[in-house]
Amino acid sequence: MLIFGHPLVDSPRFVRVFSLEDISNTNPNDILLLEPLGDSIELAKHCKKNDLKFAVTAGSIKEVLLINAVGANYVFCQLEKAIIVQKLADEYLFDMKILVLIDDERGIERVARFGIDGVVFPNAISSLSNS
Repeated sequence: MLIFGHPLVDSPRFVRVFSLEDISNTNPNDILLLEPLGDSIELAKHCKKNDLKFAVTAGSIKEVLLINAVGANYVFCQLEKAIIVQKLADEYLFDMKILVLIDDERGIERVARFGIDGVVFPNAISSLSNS
C-alpha cells in the first residue's frame, strides 16, 4: 500500500497546478495534481508528453477510465468510488494507482481492507502559494 504524507513515511508531495507556468514552478520530484480532467486535459497531455508524474481527481467511474487512458500515474477517488475503481484497475491492469484522501491513521486500515492502492494525508498536498 502506498502512503503519502504520513510523518513516518518519506514521500513526494502532490502540488496543485492550473497552468503550464505553475508546472514550471514545481520541483522535479513533485507529483502534479490536476483537477478535474475536463478542465485540465491539455495539462495532462503536457505531463504525459514530458514524462511528468501527475494525478487527477475523479468524480465518476467514467472519469477514472478517461484519466487512465490519458496516462495519469495516480487518480484520487472517494472511498466508495475507489472500491469499485480498484476492481476495474485490477481487471483492466491500469498503469495508474488508485488513491483515497484520508484524515487520520484509522483511514489506512479502512482503505487497506478493500485492497485499494494507497492513501494520501492532506499534508501531502500543497499549492504553489504554500510550498
